[in-house]
Amino acid sequence: MRAKRSNLLAPLPREFFTRSTLLVAKDLLGHFLVHETPRGRLVGRVVEVEAYRGPKDPASHAYRRTPRSQIMWGPPGTAYVYFTYGNHYCINVVTEPQGTAGAVLLRAVEPLEGIGLMRRRRGTGDNDRLLTSGPGRLTQAMGIGRNHNGVDLTWPPLFLARGPAARPPIASSPRIGIRAAADRPWRFYIPANPYVSRR
Repeated sequence: MRAKRSNLLAPLPREFFTRSTLLVAKDLLGHFLVHETPRGRLVGRVVEVEAYRGPKDPASHAYRRTPRSQIMWGPPGTAYVYFTYGNHYCINVVTEPQGTAGAVLLRAVEPLEGIGLMRRRRGTGDNDRLLTSGPGRLTQAMGIGRNHNGVDLTWPPLFLARGPAARPPIASSPRIGIRAAADRPWRFYIPANPYVSRR
């Protein structure tokens, strides 16, 4: 599937994100993450996400309200980007109505456009499986960093765009790499997609 400049890449409206975090997480699968950069346009199909809810979710950054996590209280459709494990960035999209904390972590996308630039950013040669299969790989390939924290993901140059009307099959599992609330099945992914970071 090759993304083309058409209504297919129309940004998702803010109302899409002003809903339950779990619902937004599942509904994001199959839509597109788009980054229009001076070096070219990058497009990936969202194939894996994790939902993080508000103060009642011990695994969420909103569990303890801090200056860093304040962004999770809104507005919906905002990018929450942070540096983790001392070596990579993660990108989330803020969910829920303004004033209610929630976010969806983008864990993996299927690269569709700008693959040459993604390869150069990642240094992976022709092994495209390693381009965007994981949150750190995704941000490096798509050119996303700290400067994108707080940007509006409902508008270019970095935005989430509407995918095909047909919705993909969805599988779920516990979230990866957490200890608190580790049993909650709030990781959602497209099961047959090779870019999912873990089965």
